Amino acid sequence: MWRSTATTGADRSLTETLSQKANLPLVRRLEAVGFRAWPASSVQYDGSWQVRLTAGHPSNRLNSIVPLDPSDHRDVEVRLEKASRRFEAYGRPAVLRQTPLASPVLIDLVKERQWTHFDETIVMTCDLTHAELPDTLDHLPTHDIGRFVDANLSTDQVSPKLKPALAEIINAIGPPCGLFMIEDPETGPLASVLCVQDNDLAGIMSLSVAKERRREGLGLEILTSALRWARMRSARSAWLQVKAANEPALALYDRFGFREAYRYCYWRQEQAQ
Repeated sequence: MWRSTATTGADRSLTETLSQKANLPLVRRLEAVGFRAWPASSVQYDGSWQVRLTAGHPSNRLNSIVPLDPSDHRDVEVRLEKASRRFEAYGRPAVLRQTPLASPVLIDLVKERQWTHFDETIVMTCDLTHAELPDTLDHLPTHDIGRFVDANLSTDQVSPKLKPALAEIINAIGPPCGLFMIEDPETGPLASVLCVQDNDLAGIMSLSVAKERRREGLGLEILTSALRWARMRSARSAWLQVKAANEPALALYDRFGFREAYRYCYWRQEQAQ
């Protein structure tokens, strides 16, 4: 039977960073609204583990094992193998998403098996009731999903081949959502963002600005429009996810009063050559 082994200083530091002072009830709520805001096409449960898979889209948020209870490590080896086989059936390496809700026993196991960790991400929240939104040009949301998807793929510099999958994801979102774009009649899409309102929470998803037009205030402008729309619809708090290394985005979100709630990262099973 497998037993946890001692972790390295670097691994211990990462785990402590992800779990430090985490408000677990808040983490659980934000994880739940995050699943509804970015729905996977296939979701299976094994105890409190959620196995999310989406054949047509490579997003790690849509394709990962997500443990949701720090105390759930029963039969951890067998369950990890079972979940990994589901990824193999999709032709993908298994990916584990480590939030403060992941069992340390499970994390020790993937470290022991030499999975590699990547993409540390910060989940941030903002009090919309007291947020001072900049006085910028307002943009109304579009109802044209196809047009929004084209704009988002363009500004995010992602292959147009993902259009059917992204359109399917957006169509599957249950809560009300606002699709925001800034376009230039001559050059095309400049910025885009998706805002999902889930009762009193507003999730900011897929904010992107055309590479050649960054640092011109377009991100500030479109994010303001999305947050203003959400607040008018009675959202009291906003949340978003941003990679820890994305300093320009972190600076933008700081201007709106977004503060860190918790962090997560991914672990990937390396495929045999």
